[in-house]
Amino acid sequence: MSAELVPLLAFCIFVVAMLYASVGHGGASGYLAVMALFSLSPAALKPTALVLNIVVAGVATWLYVTARQFSWRAFWPFAVTSIPASYLGGCFTLPPHLYRPILGVVLLFAAWRLFVRIERKDGEARLPRLPVAMAVGAVLGFASGLIGVGGGIFLSPLMVLLGWARPREVSGIAALFILVNSAAGLLGHFSSLQQIPDYVPLLAVMALAGGTIGALGGSRYLPVPAILKTMAMLLVVAGGKMLLV
Repeated sequence: MSAELVPLLAFCIFVVAMLYASVGHGGASGYLAVMALFSLSPAALKPTALVLNIVVAGVATWLYVTARQFSWRAFWPFAVTSIPASYLGGCFTLPPHLYRPILGVVLLFAAWRLFVRIERKDGEARLPRLPVAMAVGAVLGFASGLIGVGGGIFLSPLMVLLGWARPREVSGIAALFILVNSAAGLLGHFSSLQQIPDYVPLLAVMALAGGTIGALGGSRYLPVPAILKTMAMLLVVAGGKMLLV
């Protein structure tokens, strides 16, 4: 990619980070789509997306936790199995044609279910049984490490649709889930850090700025229907990207 396009890429990263952080996501699926459009080297996509994910999920975790939009009780059963599974998933690389179509359909279905959910009144959150939460964490962790995302794009709609936490809490849980799984996935694919471009620090600064703005709005100011609609929109974008890019 030419040096002239770097500022434009950085601005796109800023926008993606702001949108995703408003629902507690790190933005990896969005970064992958944007970087693919800018024709970055395939070898650089996964590690770069994980680095940016860690930056945005880190600031989002801080802001959601300090806003008291987080539940440790709901978080830890997913995380305890997802972290080692994400590390394991990061050790593997699959050809895109094997997982992209399936993931795209799953994400689009989740987006549709979220749009339906917005029109319904939410009841009290009900935590899943411990074995269920741990099994889900393991599956999502492995998938996140394998694909190069933090897993929040899968965990958030699942928790909302099954009523495992309140929407704002879901965002806070997803932020920390993404942070720990992105770090574990990157450790499992540590040698790939040699492939990241030399302008990644600029992208990281823009991601941090966008993530801060988005997480501030999502954790404190955005109404719940707006959060759910944003989450559904991001699922549509991510699902479409999996099917088309």
